Amino acid sequence: MAKTYLKAASLTTGATGRRRRPFPALCAGLTLAAGPVHAQAQAQAAPPPASPPVGMVDAPCPAAAPPRPAPVTEAEISAARQAAMDRTRRDWPGLCRHRAANEALGDAPVRAVFIGDSITEFWGPAAPDLFADGVVNRGIGAQTSPQMLVRFHQDVIDLKPRVVHIMAGTNDIAGNTGPSRPEDFKNNIRAMVELARAHDIAVVLGSIPPSAVFDWRPELRPAPRIAELNAWLRDYAAGQGAEFVDYAAAMQGPQGEMLPELTGDGVHPDADGYAVMTPLARAALQRALASREPSR
Repeated sequence: MAKTYLKAASLTTGATGRRRRPFPALCAGLTLAAGPVHAQAQAQAAPPPASPPVGMVDAPCPAAAPPRPAPVTEAEISAARQAAMDRTRRDWPGLCRHRAANEALGDAPVRAVFIGDSITEFWGPAAPDLFADGVVNRGIGAQTSPQMLVRFHQDVIDLKPRVVHIMAGTNDIAGNTGPSRPEDFKNNIRAMVELARAHDIAVVLGSIPPSAVFDWRPELRPAPRIAELNAWLRDYAAGQGAEFVDYAAAMQGPQGEMLPELTGDGVHPDADGYAVMTPLARAALQRALASREPSR
């Protein structure tokens, strides 16, 4: 099976000794007026202002993008990050990303929804057999838990699944959408679980996958924080009667890093990494689905 990530691609310096990939910067343009314009002449030349819109305005989303595998080349990685930044600027919670796919489902029954970041998004092309027969992937690259919470109703509840698989935290630790305390992450997870329970949706909480360094935040050493939040996720799931899947325990090395044979960049699983995760996810979904049988 082909690797989803190219293991030979170098990424960061520091703990791993790898070269850091460049992170593209956004440039803001300024429009300068050519000079002063006489107010009376301007008023005569300008058309009357349009009436301001009342209430919300329906804004069309761009055409839906097909499921995408993890980027491999430097150019693909740069383009993917640029696209993620542009998307966040235009549509912070990512409500447009899966809207067309949600509508296309119509009345088709949904057994489970996976909501998460790029690790969930790239899982679809890596394990298409998992996302079949009513199991849908609603991952969005670079997202944090507050963004997932905002779109939780649209991308999970409205689909009326029997189970939701929630996996978040990597980008919260990285601070992708600003400073985030552990308690902020926990509150967002609590809110998603409570929303799911209020709509009779069983919950599977996935651990944050292991990592010792983030190539886009090489100054961070995330392994201790990942371990701390995963311990909380395990205890919280037990207290809520939810399923917990410990992907980290199955994939990490002695320093909390993702095993190199399971990743190409130390953060995202490759095909072998997803091959470890997929049976764990299947088993958790089966247990969660079985738990819903009496009430369905």
